[in-house]
Amino acid sequence: MNGVEGLHEECGVFGIYSPVTGDAAAQVYMGLYALQHRGQESCGIVVNDDGVFRAHKALGLVNSVFDRDTLKSLGKGNMAIGHVRYSTTGSSSAANAQPLTVRHMKGPMAIAHNGNLTNARELRERFEGKGMIFHSTNDTEVISYTVTEERLSCASIEEAVERAMYRIKGAYSLLVMSPRKLIAARDPNGFRPLSLGRSGDTWYLASETCAFDSVGAEFVRDILPGEIAVIEDGRLKSIRTHCGGKGDLCVFEFVYFARPDSVIEGAGVHEARLRAGHILWKEHPVDADIVIGVPDSGLDAALGFSQASGIPYGIGFVKNRYIGRTFIQPSQAQRTNSVKIKLGAVSGTVRGKRVVMIDDSIVRGTTSGRIVRLLREAGAREVHVRISSPPFIAPCYFGTDIDSRDNLIACRMSVSEICKEIGADSLGYLSTEGVTRIAEGAGCGLCTGCFTGRYPVEVPADMPKDKFECKISDNSEL
Repeated sequence: MNGVEGLHEECGVFGIYSPVTGDAAAQVYMGLYALQHRGQESCGIVVNDDGVFRAHKALGLVNSVFDRDTLKSLGKGNMAIGHVRYSTTGSSSAANAQPLTVRHMKGPMAIAHNGNLTNARELRERFEGKGMIFHSTNDTEVISYTVTEERLSCASIEEAVERAMYRIKGAYSLLVMSPRKLIAARDPNGFRPLSLGRSGDTWYLASETCAFDSVGAEFVRDILPGEIAVIEDGRLKSIRTHCGGKGDLCVFEFVYFARPDSVIEGAGVHEARLRAGHILWKEHPVDADIVIGVPDSGLDAALGFSQASGIPYGIGFVKNRYIGRTFIQPSQAQRTNSVKIKLGAVSGTVRGKRVVMIDDSIVRGTTSGRIVRLLREAGAREVHVRISSPPFIAPCYFGTDIDSRDNLIACRMSVSEICKEIGADSLGYLSTEGVTRIAEGAGCGLCTGCFTGRYPVEVPADMPKDKFECKISDNSEL
């Protein structure tokens, strides 16, 4: 549930390499604005002006952290990288905002990261044992130390990144900027998306293709799982020593995270969500009068369900666009009613009707129950809930803040029990087999570990999720 249930992806990255000094900061600003849905906790930009790095980052949305004067103060470099963040590893603090800037004997380096390392704690303890000091609690700093350590014995920064990839494990889509080069690297499993774009002689890198549209660039291709792409002197070089597999992109990119107008691994996100709705109807048909979606990521699946079933599609909710990720909730009673501040039910759409409500997921179930009650209070005669993903039964270790099994409702209750708990007349989830078919034409495999407990890479048995992390964030639900 976008901004409601409390399920978040870690972040988004954007980078530019231009052959001439210009408006690199403004370009990255526009790219980050397009990626704001991937992280609303903090953001930052580092500009490279002929080897001089200028940075600005802070807690807040892109349009509140940056204004015209701030962008001007970053200078007119020809390279820049930016980042928007939610925290999975690391707490919510300004110290954890990215990109990180590192200064060492071979020059400055800036790094931005999307994903989550499964061995971050192990590497951090090793570095701390050698006397290295950490200024944040996120695993991006672990990556920066790993690359920096390798750089001392390497001829180039890209060779250091290549060696570091043998040591870091888990999910990472990286942007690394040196005085002369812009580098992108993606983990061999390709858990998180990373794309290459171009406009004339200017190169762009972004977590999603929608960011290229915002700066007038054209999508060129996806960075391959395991690939290191190096842009220097306007030329692109690809290092593929870590390539070889098809990849295991997080399927929730298609279900929830990515913007509908993005294309990931050759598959359109909007089309994938429509297909999820089609399959959901085939798996869980129901007699009803109207189909509605929970904003925002439930809307496309609801449209697909309507198309497949012939049941009319309607606007059942209005979302308050001025509510950020958190807002002041002084008392428990106000917290209980907070969903009413974020969502309003359209009584004219649902009153007296048998309603099918489509949402992307149920995590703990509390918010789902509140939304069902909203529809009841607005006059819905029946509420049939359909979910465009399978039940969560396992945590995610690769950059999504899916909680421990103790807090996942599907680990404690059957589907019929969840249905009763949230107050619905019926409940149906998309099957695991169904969710793997939504991204038709995608040139990659899909990770469904949070739905199956089976992961593409080894996760030590019976180890709590927080053992992988330097610090767990408190992403509490409404």
